[in-house]
Order: sequence, then C-alpha cells, then structure tokens
Amino acid sequence: MSKPTRCTHRPVTRNVLLHGDRPEEKRRQIREYFHATFDIYERLFEPLRRDEAYFLRPEPLRHPLIFYYGHTATFFINKLVLAKVLDRRIDPRLESICAIGVDEMSWDDLDETHYEWPSVEEVRAYRKKVREEVDRVITTLPLTLPIDWESPFWVILMGIEHERIHLETSSVLIRQLPIEEVRPHSFWAPFSESSEAPENVLQEVPAGEISVGKTRDDRLYGWDNEYGRHRAEVRSFAASRYLVSNGEYLAFVRGGGYENPDWWTEEGQRWLAFSNRKHPVFWIPEGDGYRYRSMLEEHPMPWDWPVDVNYLEAKAFCRWKSEKLGRSIRLPTEDEWYRLRDHCNVSDEPEWQEAPGNINLEFAASACPVTRFAFGEFFDVIGNVWQWTETPIDGFDGFTVHPLYDDFSTPTFDERHNLIKGGSFISTGNEVSASSRYAFRRHFYQHAGFRYIESDAPVETQGNVYETDSLLSQYCEFHYGARYFDVENFPKACSEICLQAMQDEGVALDRALDIGCATGRSTFELAKQIRRVTGLDFSARFIRLAVDLQERGRLRYVLPEEGELVSYHERTLDELGLAETACRVEFFQADACNLKPLYSGYDLVLAANLLDRLYAPRKFLASIHERIRSGGLLVLTSPYTWLEEYTQKKEWVGGFKRDGENFTTLDGLREILSAHFERVGQPRNLPFVIRETRRKFQHTIAELTIWKKR
Repeated sequence: MSKPTRCTHRPVTRNVLLHGDRPEEKRRQIREYFHATFDIYERLFEPLRRDEAYFLRPEPLRHPLIFYYGHTATFFINKLVLAKVLDRRIDPRLESICAIGVDEMSWDDLDETHYEWPSVEEVRAYRKKVREEVDRVITTLPLTLPIDWESPFWVILMGIEHERIHLETSSVLIRQLPIEEVRPHSFWAPFSESSEAPENVLQEVPAGEISVGKTRDDRLYGWDNEYGRHRAEVRSFAASRYLVSNGEYLAFVRGGGYENPDWWTEEGQRWLAFSNRKHPVFWIPEGDGYRYRSMLEEHPMPWDWPVDVNYLEAKAFCRWKSEKLGRSIRLPTEDEWYRLRDHCNVSDEPEWQEAPGNINLEFAASACPVTRFAFGEFFDVIGNVWQWTETPIDGFDGFTVHPLYDDFSTPTFDERHNLIKGGSFISTGNEVSASSRYAFRRHFYQHAGFRYIESDAPVETQGNVYETDSLLSQYCEFHYGARYFDVENFPKACSEICLQAMQDEGVALDRALDIGCATGRSTFELAKQIRRVTGLDFSARFIRLAVDLQERGRLRYVLPEEGELVSYHERTLDELGLAETACRVEFFQADACNLKPLYSGYDLVLAANLLDRLYAPRKFLASIHERIRSGGLLVLTSPYTWLEEYTQKKEWVGGFKRDGENFTTLDGLREILSAHFERVGQPRNLPFVIRETRRKFQHTIAELTIWKKR
C-alpha cells in the first residue's frame, strides 16, 4: 500500500543545526524557525468557534486553553528575563498567571477558583508584543557558533521547542472539546482513508547493544534528560508488526476489558473508578458500535488506525492479551524501543529528504492506517502515534539540569511518569529526533498508542531512590539532618520564632506563606500550630522533594564524605514529629518577584534567606504587603550576601554607599517597608551551618527581623 501524499500547504520546518561557520545565516534560520513555530501554534486555535471555548476545560485535570494560548509566549519572556537577555517584562500579571502549567499530583488537585484568566483579546495582543520582542532579540543579539548551553540563543531555541511541545499537547485538549465548539479547518485536515484492521503478528527482534545519550557538542538542541550516557545489552524479543489498531483493541473492549479488575494495575483500578471509562477516550458510542473523534471532526470508526489510549489502558490490554495467548505479553521498555529502531535502521531527522513516517505534520493532521509506513518488516517504528513504554523516566549517567529550566525533567523523576517514544503525526522539532525523551503521568492522554512485545526478560527500572544531586542533598541535610557545632536547625528555629511572635502579637494562626521554602522544613514546622501553610519556591527540584516527603513521609539522600566516599541518609516526618502536619501543607512552584494574585490573605509571610537571591528584591518588598492581612506579620531573614551574579546592583536593598555614607540592608528594609509595616522588636542574629563534606562546613549568621502590617 502506498503512503499518503505529502502535505504542501503546511509549513514544514527542520531542526536548526547548532554548528556552522556563518553566524548571520544561522541567525536567519533561527528567525524563520521562530516565526514558523509562532505561526503554526496560533493557527492551532483558529478552529475554535467562539471565545468561550478558550475557557472550557475539556480535560478536568488540565488548565483551559486560554492558559496554553498565553503560556508559550510568557515562557519566552520569563526565560529571557531569567537569562538577563531582557531587563524588563511586557505584562507582569499575565506572565505570572500563565507561567506554570499543570502536572497534577492527584485526580482532583486543580482548583479553578484560584485563577482569573485574561481575555482572548488580551492574550492575542500580548502574543503580538512577544513576537515583536523576540524577533528584535534574535535580530540584534550577538551570535557566535556553535550554539551551546551557555549561549543566549539557547534560550531562544528553548522557547521555540517548548512551544512545539505545546502545539501537540494543546491539540489533544482541542480534540477533547465538545465537537460543536470546533469547526473543520483545511490546515488541520485529517487523513481520509481507512479500511479493515490488519491481523497483527509478532516478529523477532534480535539481541543487541544500544548506546544513547547526547554530548554537549551535539549538533541539535536537546532537553536536559537527553544528555549523559546510557548503554545496555538488550535480549532478543518479539514485537508486534503493527501498532495496536482500533480494530485489534475492540476485542479487548468487547471482552469486558474495562470491567475486569484482574487486567488492571492498582493505579489503573483507581483511575477507572475516577474516570468511569468504558472505552478509549476518542471513541464515541453509536448504537452497537462507535464513531471516532479526530482533532476537529467525527468520522466512521477507522478500524485500521492506531488506537489512542493512556499507559494504564495499554498495560491492561497487554495483561488481557497475555491471558488470551498464554504468553508473556507486555509493553516494550525504552531500551527495547531503541533496539527496534536500530534493527530497522531508522534515520534521524537531519538526514530526511521527507519524513519516513506519519510525523512532522508532513502528511495529515491525524493518524493514518497502521499499514501505511513500513520500516522493513515493521510499521510505524516512528510516527502516527506515540508509543507507551514500561520505563519510568530518569536521567542518564551524567545528567545535569539546565540552570534556566530546572523543572523540565526533574519533577518527572518520581517513578510515576512513563516514557513515550517515536512521535506522532503532529510531533515536530526536537520531538521527532531519535534522542527525544518525553514522559507523562500514566493516566495522561496524548496522541499516543502502543505496540506490544513478547519477552520473558524482566522489566528493570531504576528510580531516584536516593537524591544524589549535590545541591539538593545539601539542602536536605540543612533542613532535616544532623545538628552541627551546637547550632540549632535553622528552618525549625525560624518557625519557632514566627509562631512565638504570632502569639505575642495576637495574630490568628490561620494561614501562612513560606516563600523560598526550599525542601519544606519550615513549612511543616509552621503547620504544627497554623491551620494551613503554603510553601513556595522558584526551584521545581526543591518542590519535588517537599511534595515527595509530604506524600511518602520519607526522604532519602546521599552526602559526600571525602573524595568518592559517600554516606546514605533517610529522614522521616514521623521521627521529626511532623507526620501530622502533612495534611495541612501544600507546595507550589512560584516566582517570589511575580506572584499570582491568589497568594494573598495570610496572617504570616516568612521569607527565610531569600532576599539576597532575588532578581528584584525591591519589587518583592514593595508589594509584599498585598499578601498579608492587616495586623499580620512579615518575617525576613538574610545574611545580606549581595552578589551581582543573582541581583543587579541597582536592585540591592543595601550594602553600598549612599551620599558617601554606609547604607545597610536594614536601612533599606526600613525605607521600603515603613509605608505599610512597623518593626516588631530588635533585629536578632540567627546562625546556620551548611555541611559540604564531612570536614567542610559553611557557618553563616543571618539577621532576622519581624514586621507587622498596619
């Protein structure tokens, strides 16, 4: 069967190579890549029939589309500000509201009452300003080749690839909107042919070694989880010739697949109870059969197209298939997917004249028959729909986060996000490359399906049982570890001072905000007496650890001793007397200098050792009164270690000469806060010790001040 005709009306953009010897030509390529990305993302929203559709939530565990319409644009500005390429924002309110997406921690954690969404026209106008600003930056920013992690142009590429991810994830949300909210669109026309489902067969994939992982001098942009080293010997296995089609999956549905709990994992059973699902999400019951929902249209069921399911459904199908065949059927691991790709000798995107599969939007805006794109004796090794794997995502050996996007991968290193491989029809940019590694929660819907394999090889996964990142481990010990040199635990001491001050000043113990909470010790400590405590931190890595501790009650980390020697540590909320506080705390990622309006109405705000690490501490101090109730307290601690590495000198609150005289940070605090606060008591010294190794420690004295709002 011939493959479909390549689309000619849709712009096809190729990944920009990072190498070269002509900077101005590279600048032109990046500029074209940026505008093509911005254009195609905006065209994704053209099929919405009315503005009200932007504010619907087709997936109850995700934000409405208005968030994602603005989010990809705010990402450019937020990252360019963070990288100090820009020194001003375009719209601080919108850049806060649309800054951070959702990776839901439970079925029902998204509280829509927290959000006051901007209008469609407001976001549309904002996107126009962002386009002009990013174009100006690309046009004027000095460019040297090759582009690497430290290059300002890396931030531009980061924004472009980020928007291409959301092109795909937002298209899934549009696909879940009520059909009356969308209209067909020639740019997003689906494939038009279908037939009977083919009979699937298992075919041998020989054993072999896989070697993956990028080096820093790779020719293509990559996300942090793609870098490092990974090698593995993969045993032989048999893989299904085709992706599982709607027709093949129908036997599972009609065989009671959604009713028999024996085929579902414990997590799958909980999801079934929550979702009450009886069939795949894009199947529409009609009489005794089903119709099919593509992104913008409903069709007669294309039985030979791949089925769209989440991991939990794919896993249940494999268990059912194993029982039916009496053989060991399961999903492939990431290593096995790479081995299949190597076996089929699939080329990577820079070598393509045209896409070898239904990928990169080169053919249609939908899946197509599983029989159309052959890779030797297998079909759809890449493209059509993503393929779920058995592998929870983790970093390769040598993994490090990019300092400007530390929350891209690390929040998913929790053994709850499984990798999808191969890309879909709408995957573009980095998503189509062999090295791409994307993972989603197992109940998440993407344009994703699966192929199954037969193998007796055990599925080996290696999660982050012990936190090994040196900075995170250092903070784990600082918050929850041993006492050194007879110095009290700093977060605990801060919390005790706060609670005592609230009692002394007659402040209600109702709500508190811990800004810069890091791994969360002071948040838990405050919740001993305060009804509800919110912990915020800019670093998703810190928030991940705090949430893990809240949910699991246990924290494990590794500390350096000397040289290559390390020690292993475990702390529990129970042993710290904090187990009962877990239900009274919540943790979120947030920018202290650009907080969302919902963070307000607090009796106490604690900002411990945060001030001299903010990029805009003056703005933070000048607006913090808006977060605190009348009579409430603001507690600040800081060693006042002002460094231009973190804070431009013009933003320093103190620590400089003014009119020839010393101007201290305490002077600056009085000057900025006096309009809304009065100081309670005298400043006090509060020491803390940070362990670096068994024989190296930092001993610092912070100054603590308490301010009462008038």
